[in-house]
Amino acid sequence: MSEQSQSSLIIFDTTLRDGEQSPGAAMTREDKLRIARQLERLGVDVIESGFAAASEGDFQAIRAIAETIEQSTVCSLARANERDVRRAGEAIAPAARRRIHTFIATSPIHMEKKLRMTPDQVVEHAVNAVRLARSYTDDVEFSAEDAVRSDMDFLVRVFEAAIEAGATTLNVPDTVGYSTPAEWGSRMAQLIERTRGADKVIWSTHCHNDLGMAVANSLSAVLAGARQVECTINGLGERAGNASLEEVVMAVRTRRDVFGLDTRIDTTQIVPASKLVSTITGYPVQPNKAIVGANAFAHESGIHQDGVLKHRETYEIMRAEDVGWTTNKLSLGKLSGRNAFRTRLTELGIELASEEALNDAFRRFKDLADKKREIFDEDIQALVSEVHEEQVEHVKLVSLKVCSETGEIPTATLVIAVDGMEKSATAHGAGPVDAAFVCIESMMQSGATLQLYSVNNITSGTDAQGEVNVRLELAGRIVTGQGADTDIVVASAKAYLSALDRLQNPAMRAHPQMGDV
Repeated sequence: MSEQSQSSLIIFDTTLRDGEQSPGAAMTREDKLRIARQLERLGVDVIESGFAAASEGDFQAIRAIAETIEQSTVCSLARANERDVRRAGEAIAPAARRRIHTFIATSPIHMEKKLRMTPDQVVEHAVNAVRLARSYTDDVEFSAEDAVRSDMDFLVRVFEAAIEAGATTLNVPDTVGYSTPAEWGSRMAQLIERTRGADKVIWSTHCHNDLGMAVANSLSAVLAGARQVECTINGLGERAGNASLEEVVMAVRTRRDVFGLDTRIDTTQIVPASKLVSTITGYPVQPNKAIVGANAFAHESGIHQDGVLKHRETYEIMRAEDVGWTTNKLSLGKLSGRNAFRTRLTELGIELASEEALNDAFRRFKDLADKKREIFDEDIQALVSEVHEEQVEHVKLVSLKVCSETGEIPTATLVIAVDGMEKSATAHGAGPVDAAFVCIESMMQSGATLQLYSVNNITSGTDAQGEVNVRLELAGRIVTGQGADTDIVVASAKAYLSALDRLQNPAMRAHPQMGDV
């Protein structure tokens, strides 16, 4: 390993691959490009942009990211077989920096029950995949899936074989989130000590959060010698998620006395990245989430407030500004001009594709400013997200009227446009939101099942925009839609229509789950 790698921690972000495997979090190519650009601004070293062999949509999204990203390494996952590796190599070909990440399961239960392979066959597949990947790029990562339940002697054997075949990064995953920090640190230290050629490669860790220890396990691996952590924005990922990028980065930065490492991450871009991923996936961030939660730097206790006012470090170990929270929360008002709006978008790291998109966003801003006295950064990000959604939506809310009175059955009258053609309906429901949803279904007749309905306020105050997330399921497909408005019923209708639009959009068809590390 180089001296630089010894003093630097490589941040490998898998939001676009493992994060997308969260139910309902499937992304369009444009969604992935927006997140990839933000990850590059954030300073992520490696962007795992997808699973090229999973679907044509995933392949094209990886290809588009490879053609766009210049500073970060663009990576594709591949199972240890020829087809997967070749598809990955073809997808990342245009990238300035490119990596193939190939993996195979190494635990007895996976080899016997899933792969139906002998240990010798697993080693053979691993070696062949790494060698083939080297024909596409010099940067090849090999992962031993379910390393947490794998035999130590066999792990050493397969890792040594991967090094001989040309792997430059070895990843040790806790695929099922089973380990504890002490165990995981010990396992990593043993592997590095026992594997021949260990000093020639970067050691990596990829931990899942099933027992809530993904970040702790990852940091334990770092103390044991790992110099790459695989993580996601907001800890997104299937089941209980992955190690949270923001928590890993800020732990290493805040406790430099313990870890003695630096990262390339521009921490002021953490909150913008968190908000973007939350908006696109429809997965809200819990208020008490470390680093990026709305309450992460809030102080309710009088003793705490008094201490912070006298000296910030009495109760704060980080500055809110350092991770991207703004101290000047009031951003713009209804008298603000187009140039001020454009400038604030730039300060927030928001890029719009065209002048037309900027004009649309500014129009929405003015409409919102007529309803709200104060416009906050969170409001701006929500309305810009709606601009991106509208560029591809086929179903759009035109108007909504609801009548809700004590002792009377709520009624909704709703007008929507489907590919430009207007439809209208009136329906009753248990409440105004239910009536609006019944209205939509009477026109769309999707047959989808509502799995989740959640409401969050974007900012504080009675005039705050409400952000609604709706998750729908139809024939095994799960999608999430999001809507924002100062009227919560309108926001709910927008979210439901957004989810229906994604359900009917071929570009949003969920790819099959083809494995995980």
